[in-house]
Amino acid sequence: MAGIMDSIRNLFSGGSASKPPQAANAPDRYKDCLIYAEPISEGGQWRLAGRIVKGEGDAAKEHKFIRADIFANREEVEAMTLRKARQIIEEQGDRLFS
Repeated sequence: MAGIMDSIRNLFSGGSASKPPQAANAPDRYKDCLIYAEPISEGGQWRLAGRIVKGEGDAAKEHKFIRADIFANREEVEAMTLRKARQIIEEQGDRLFS
């Protein structure tokens, strides 16, 4: 029972089980946006997370996203992050940055 409670506590407190996101080597360009895959390491697995950036410099707008999807290896989660980000861009367009 203590193990379950620790897991729940870590989930809501950002416990030590997860590490901060790490950007992939290079962003992927889709339409007029840059997509950064930034998977989060959690207990030997990877959570899908990333950023979508539109524009440059002070005019740049950014949208961060984290999904519930968990993957066994980093390459797989990076590929899925790019796919999900493209889907977000298609569905929301410029409203994404409002």
